[in-house]
Amino acid sequence: MGKPTRAWKLYVACFYLFLFAPLAVVAVFAFNAGQYPTPPWRGFTLEWFVGTGALFGRPGVLRDAPMLASLLASVKVALPVAGLAVALGTANAFLLERHDFPGKALLANVMLWPLVIPGVILGISILAFSSRVANGLEDMLDADLDFLRPGLPLVVAGQLSFILTISTLVISARLRRFDRSLEEAARDLGASAWRTLVTVTLPYLSPAMIGAGLVAFLMSFENFNTTLILVGSDPPLPVYMYGQMREGASPAINAVSLVLMLGTAAIATLFALVQRRAD
Repeated sequence: MGKPTRAWKLYVACFYLFLFAPLAVVAVFAFNAGQYPTPPWRGFTLEWFVGTGALFGRPGVLRDAPMLASLLASVKVALPVAGLAVALGTANAFLLERHDFPGKALLANVMLWPLVIPGVILGISILAFSSRVANGLEDMLDADLDFLRPGLPLVVAGQLSFILTISTLVISARLRRFDRSLEEAARDLGASAWRTLVTVTLPYLSPAMIGAGLVAFLMSFENFNTTLILVGSDPPLPVYMYGQMREGASPAINAVSLVLMLGTAAIATLFALVQRRAD
């Protein structure tokens, strides 16, 4: 393979500039001592992170109660989505890789549909379906079924409908490479099916399960389209930031974006380390 040409190096440089220049601008102006996240540069400040609001009339992100509440709402959604995605994804992987049944190929293809359906359409469909079910059951049971109305439980269900597919694919790929003779050896030595699963199979799958959980957490945390349709009175962070941007750009948005970038980079690094261990 020959040495990279000058044109190739220029292309790579432009590609990375296209990717990271906007992020760098956001990060730099998160520390700008001005009312707006745009030039000119008015000096370095940490007010948009830890300020009380006395200087700019708005507290920093670490003191902004509504923003912290939206961050907590995102975590309340992302954690159960990640946990359910790993648990159900593992069960799906065993179903698709270890069992043969009529319609298996069709089921595997249908599982991929949520990935190609626009998030808005997916959210509207889930909202319409859950509302109809809630209306029918509430009339029948004479009770309020708030978990079927717009709110965090419905956001969890909506996000899980497509994130589950990703976790299933990740875990299935590793299960497909598993040497089943290890399970047979454990059974020959007297281990029960459950003990073989817990001590042999799941430890082998654990890197993929951890990786799938991290990916699910990130996808849930940053999801906007489906979440916007299904959210109730407690908006997760992406929806809250969208509402703040509609009122006017502020360096506080840059500050929380920088915090999210650093958090995402940390989780992505952890995912890479887990995958390296798996290989």
